[in-house]
Amino acid sequence: MSLQSELHPLNLTSLKQPSIERLTQVQPHGVLLILHEATLTILQASTNTTSILQIAPDVLVGKTIDELFDSYQVDRFRAGLAEENLDFINPSRVWIRRNGDDYAVFDAIFHRNADGFLILELEPAFTQENIPFLSFYHLAKASINQIESTSNLQDFCQIIVREVRKVTDFDRVMLYKFDADGHGEVLAEEKVEELESYLGLHFPESDIPIPARKMFVSNWIRVIPDAQAEPASIHPVNNPVTQQPTNLTLSILRSPYICHTEYLHNMEVRASLTISLMKDDKLWGIIACHHRTPKYVSYELRKACEFLGRVIFAEISTREETADYHYRMHLARVQSALIESMSEADSFVDGLMQSEPNLLDLTDAKGAAVCFGGRWTTIGQTPSEEELNYLVQWLAKTVDDEVFYTNSLPLIYSDAERFKHVGSGLLAIPISKRSYVLWFRPEVIQTVNWGGDPNHAYELKETGDRLCPRKSFELWKETVRLNSLPWKPVEVQATLELRKAIVNIVLRQAEELALLAQDLERSNAELKKFAYVASHDLQEPLNQVANYVQLLEMRYHDQLDQDATEFIDFAVEGVSLMQTLIDDVLIYSKVDLKGIEWQLTDSETALNRALSNLRGRIAETDAQITHDPMPQIVADGTQLMQLFQNLVANAIKFRSSEAPRIHLGVERQEEAWLFSVKDNGIGLDPKFSDRIFVIFQRLHTRDEYPGSGMGLAICKKIVECHRGRIWVESELGQGATFYFTIPVGGRDHSHAIAQKKNYLPHRG
Repeated sequence: MSLQSELHPLNLTSLKQPSIERLTQVQPHGVLLILHEATLTILQASTNTTSILQIAPDVLVGKTIDELFDSYQVDRFRAGLAEENLDFINPSRVWIRRNGDDYAVFDAIFHRNADGFLILELEPAFTQENIPFLSFYHLAKASINQIESTSNLQDFCQIIVREVRKVTDFDRVMLYKFDADGHGEVLAEEKVEELESYLGLHFPESDIPIPARKMFVSNWIRVIPDAQAEPASIHPVNNPVTQQPTNLTLSILRSPYICHTEYLHNMEVRASLTISLMKDDKLWGIIACHHRTPKYVSYELRKACEFLGRVIFAEISTREETADYHYRMHLARVQSALIESMSEADSFVDGLMQSEPNLLDLTDAKGAAVCFGGRWTTIGQTPSEEELNYLVQWLAKTVDDEVFYTNSLPLIYSDAERFKHVGSGLLAIPISKRSYVLWFRPEVIQTVNWGGDPNHAYELKETGDRLCPRKSFELWKETVRLNSLPWKPVEVQATLELRKAIVNIVLRQAEELALLAQDLERSNAELKKFAYVASHDLQEPLNQVANYVQLLEMRYHDQLDQDATEFIDFAVEGVSLMQTLIDDVLIYSKVDLKGIEWQLTDSETALNRALSNLRGRIAETDAQITHDPMPQIVADGTQLMQLFQNLVANAIKFRSSEAPRIHLGVERQEEAWLFSVKDNGIGLDPKFSDRIFVIFQRLHTRDEYPGSGMGLAICKKIVECHRGRIWVESELGQGATFYFTIPVGGRDHSHAIAQKKNYLPHRG
C-alpha cells in the first residue's frame, strides 16, 4: 500500500547522503586490505590491524602478502585468483602468526572492485566448525517440501523467516517487501516472545532510502555484528594509485551509514543480518535479522542463509510467474476474442462493447468508455459524459505516451474526486488525438498500519544535509482513500496490444471509407449535375405554364366566373411555389465541402449582409435584432451570410403575437466558436428538434406559415460542411434558441469538438 506523496514534501534523493562507492571506514571486527592484484602488494589497510594482527597499518602498506601469510597459503591464493569466479576460494580458512606461537585464525574473503583492485577481508573465525553440507541440504529440502504443500504467499514468507531464524538464532527475523513507490511492508516475522511484533506494518521509504537499497542490490548479504562499535579508518585514506578513495561497494566489512546505525539504535537493535531478495534484477525485498546484543555470524553461515533465502524465494518467484503466466494467457484469449469481434462488427466500438467477452474482461475493470468520432460509448460503471469530456481534454494536454495508468487519479487530476466511487483508478490508451479507450476502477478504502507516524518518518540535522531516522515505531493507523486496486503489468501490456489492433482496424476502415468517399463524390457530382440540369429544364415549362395561365386570365377575364378566377390564382400560386422549391434545391445542391472558400472572414460583415437582405421583413414586423461583437473566423463568407439570413428569417417567420426580439450571441469554446440565435417566437415541441432540419420537413401547413421547408436543411448542410454542428433548444410558447459551432481552425479541425456535449449550453 502506498503512502501518498503529500506526506513527504521533501525530496529525499536531494539529501547529501555519502556516496556508496566512497565510504572510507570499516567495521572493527575484521581487517580489510586493498591489494594490487598482479603483485599482491598491500596498497591500503584498515587501521585496526594494530589491535587484531598486532602490525601497524603503515608497516603493512607497501609489503606483499607473502610477508603476512606463509607460502602454502599464498600459493592457494594465487591458484584461486587465477579463476575469474572467486567463489571457489571464498572463504579460505587462514592463520596469521602474531607473536611467537600466537596464531590468529581468519576466514579470508576476496573480491575485485569496480576499479580492478583486489580487496581481501579477514574475519575472525570464532569457531573451527563448518556447517555440515548434508545437514544444510536436508534443512533446505525440508523447507522446500513445506512450500510445495501451500500456495499462499504469506505462508511462503513465513517458512523463510522461520527457517532462517532456526539456523541463525536471531531475536527477530522479518521478510520485508518493497512497494513500487519505495515504501515497504513486513509480510512475515519470527521472533522471541517478549519483542513487539512488526508483522503487517508498513514502513516509509526513508527507513531504507535509495542509497541503502542500492547497497542491497550490490551486496546480497550484509552483516553488522555490533552497531555500536567504533569503525576503523583506511590508511592511507586515498588509494596511492588513483589518489581517490577506493570503491568498497562489495566489501562485507564496509562500515554502515551513520543513519543506519542510528536507526538500529532507535529500534533497540545491536546486531543485524540482511539478505537481499532479487527478482528480475530488481530488489523485491529483504530478509532482516535483528538481535538485541552483539552477534557475529560466520561467513559460511551467512552464505547458507543467503542460499536458503534464494532457493525458497526462487520457488515463490516461480509460482508468481506461473500465476502471471496463467493470467497472461487468459488475457491473451480475451484479447483475441475482442480483435475477432472488432473485425466482424460494423464498428470496432460495437465489437469491444457488445461481444462476450467484452472490454471489461481485458483489465478486470468495473467500467469502460470509448470516445470515437466525437461520441461516447460506455459499459459498466463510468463517470458521466460531461466528466469524460473534461477527462479526455486533460489527458490530451498531459499524456504523450501510448498508455497511461494510475490507481490514484484524484491525486493528479483533482476533478476526479467527483467520481472517485467509479474512477479512482484509470487506464487509458489513445487511438488518436481525441479518441480514447478508458478503463475505470472504483475507490477502495483501506486502513494501513504503519510502524510509526509516516508524517514524521525522518528528521534533518541542523545543517539540513543528513537524514536522521525517527525514534518512534509505535503503531500508527492511516485510512487510505482515493485509491483503487493497482493495474497489473500484464493488464497494461494487454491494453497496448489491443491499441495496436484497434489502430490497424481503424486504418483499414479509413481505407474503405476513402474508397466509399470516392464513390460518393462521383455520385454527388452526378446528382448535382442532374439537379442543375433538371432545375433549369423545369424552369422553362413552368414559366410557360405561368405565362399562359396569366394570359388566359387577362384575355378572358370578363368571360370567367369567380370560381375560374380562383382556379387560375391557385395555378399561378402553385407555379410560384414550384419555382421557389427549385431555387432552394439549387441552393442546397451547391452547398458542399469542396465548394467552400476557406478564408479569414469577418462574421459581423456576413451578419450585416444577411440583415440587409431581410430589411423589408424586419421593418414589416418591427423586429428588434441585437448581437454580440462578432469575431473573425475561418469560414466561407457567402455561406455564413446565408446561414445567418435563414436563421433570422426563421425567427421572424415563427413569431408570436409580440414583435420579434432576436439576439445573436457568440462564445469562444476551447476549439470552436459557439453561435446562438435566440428569439421570443412560438417555439416548438422538443420531440421535433431533429425533424425540423430534415429536407422538406415542416411542422406547420403552408397556409399557416409559407415556405418550402428547405431553410433549416440548408443551414444544417452549411454548418456540417464547416465541420460544425447545429441544434435547437425550445419549448412550445417559450421561444427557441438555435445553436451552431464553427471550429476555430476551420478545415484543419476535421473533427468538430462541438459534437461533444460539454459544448452544449446549460440552460436555466
